[in-house]
Amino acid sequence: MRFGFCLFSVPVAACLAFSASPASAFQRESGSGTITAVGSQLPDAPPPPFEIASADSAGPPPTAGKDQSAQPPAQSPPQAPDLAAQGASGPQPSAQPPPHEKSQYEKGEEQIKEQEKQRVVGILPSFNVSYRADAVSLTAGQKMRLALRSSVDPVTVGAAFLIAGYHEALDDDPGFGWGLEGYGKRSGAAYLDLFNGTMIGNGVLPAILHQEPRFFRLGHGTVTHRLLYALATNVVCKHDNTGKWEPNYSNIGGNIASGAISNLYYPKSNSDIGQTFSNGFIVTAEGGIGSIFQEFWPDISRKFLHKDPTHGLDAQARALDAAEKQAKRSRQ
Repeated sequence: MRFGFCLFSVPVAACLAFSASPASAFQRESGSGTITAVGSQLPDAPPPPFEIASADSAGPPPTAGKDQSAQPPAQSPPQAPDLAAQGASGPQPSAQPPPHEKSQYEKGEEQIKEQEKQRVVGILPSFNVSYRADAVSLTAGQKMRLALRSSVDPVTVGAAFLIAGYHEALDDDPGFGWGLEGYGKRSGAAYLDLFNGTMIGNGVLPAILHQEPRFFRLGHGTVTHRLLYALATNVVCKHDNTGKWEPNYSNIGGNIASGAISNLYYPKSNSDIGQTFSNGFIVTAEGGIGSIFQEFWPDISRKFLHKDPTHGLDAQARALDAAEKQAKRSRQ
């Protein structure tokens, strides 16, 4: 059961009506100032002159007389370090690592976070709908987590009370009784229906069968094409590994399994096998209404509420579609 689709069978009509770091500097302190070479005065020898050798002198200062060899050698000025050699022999800066490429799991986490912010009219959860053409397949754990998030949302719980009131007003399931007690039983049964259908149809079976539980909105093309696409996604879906369309065993099986489990808490008069399968197929068909609504809701929102739930993804899809059509024309 796609989450939200069963909700739209009762409240959707009312809902629509109210509708980059600076590099560090490498500093070097060069030797500045002057170095004074002073000759030593030997006995019985004329005092040598004082010579001041600058830092740029090429050699030692000259000395006088025959005792030149006896003089202590003049100090050589410190040589400026050879930056070129130092750069060649010193430690090289490490090469920048290639940018981190996100894994499929990380991309899936980001897309789930996007989906968990999606609400129709800011109220009804639309967590199981993807507006992305580049959506990645989810892991089994991610599917289960997304299904649970949808199942425990406060709006889901509130929808169960609305559904219970609807059935009590129609005198359905008289075995539950009437009044506050009967309404409480109907509310509990309605919530269990939603919980079981969502967890089995959107979580357990898609994880086991490797099927995609989300509704991927088309968002472009003719109205007829989009209508047929929305209806078809209730009975077909994409396989995680191959990406090919196949029968949506998860959605149909989840609806039937949920109906079978409901026999444990619904009055015995409704708990026969034929009714179970009948209800499962009815819920699957009703899901088509929700799919159609989800397909066209962003268009309705942009037109009447001036808000784009897709945040520009629709415009990108239309541009890509137009480019593909133009390329086909050019090849003809």
